[in-house]
Amino acid sequence: MPFQGQKRRFIKQLEEMAKQQKEGTVFVDLFGGSGLVSHTIKRARPDCRVVYNDFDHYSERLANVGRTNAMLQALRPIVAPIQHKMRITEPIRSEVVAEVEKWNKTGYVDWFSISSNLHFTMNYSHNFEEFSKQTLYNRMRKDDYDVEGYLEGVEVVSMDYRRLFDQFCKMENVVFILDPPYLSTDCATYKSDNYWKLSDYLDVLKCLKNTKFVYFTSSKSTIVELADWIARNDFHGNPFEGATIHRFHVEGIALNYDDMMLVKAA
Repeated sequence: MPFQGQKRRFIKQLEEMAKQQKEGTVFVDLFGGSGLVSHTIKRARPDCRVVYNDFDHYSERLANVGRTNAMLQALRPIVAPIQHKMRITEPIRSEVVAEVEKWNKTGYVDWFSISSNLHFTMNYSHNFEEFSKQTLYNRMRKDDYDVEGYLEGVEVVSMDYRRLFDQFCKMENVVFILDPPYLSTDCATYKSDNYWKLSDYLDVLKCLKNTKFVYFTSSKSTIVELADWIARNDFHGNPFEGATIHRFHVEGIALNYDDMMLVKAA
């Protein structure tokens, strides 16, 4: 099922890493995402314990895959007159919105999956109100989602990653998998309860000290460069201490953030 992230590009390397580990190794996926890493490692090393932290409540989407498939089956004939990957125009757009509204009123809707089928690439709605205002495209998949046995044999937990890390950090033969929301990238689709500040990203780096780990990031993120700078400079204290912070809230379609100006000119 669709999920924001690019770990599928590293499946071969993950399998090779897993196969190189000792017998009895425990793999702890601190930010489990779609469970792809846990799934891949368990298939490569069925003899090993794999703990998947359902940080984004992906299990709820898996549990409702039957309803999601039924919803897509109802939508396919409606959008069929529209060429694949083309914009859905009226009156078909209104029919699509009405169908989605019907499902929304009767139970669970996997907005990520529905968005992946009816929105432009990497554009997601989080509720019906957002969906009803979006430009729609026919990106419908032809087949149903098949998740049978996807997390078979994997231990599924759902907790703060720091608590989970504390449970395993003193054990031998543990490999931590870390894929936190990337610094300097869009985190809107991650189902985290709070906005991640820079200090949150830096806190994750504590899990790398004296551990075996796999850490995912992106060139869009500056976290690796920042860690290198800290290591090369004897930098102490907070350079913003004593500064006055001015904020301007920006809100609009797909926008909700603060512009900030920090002043320390006296």
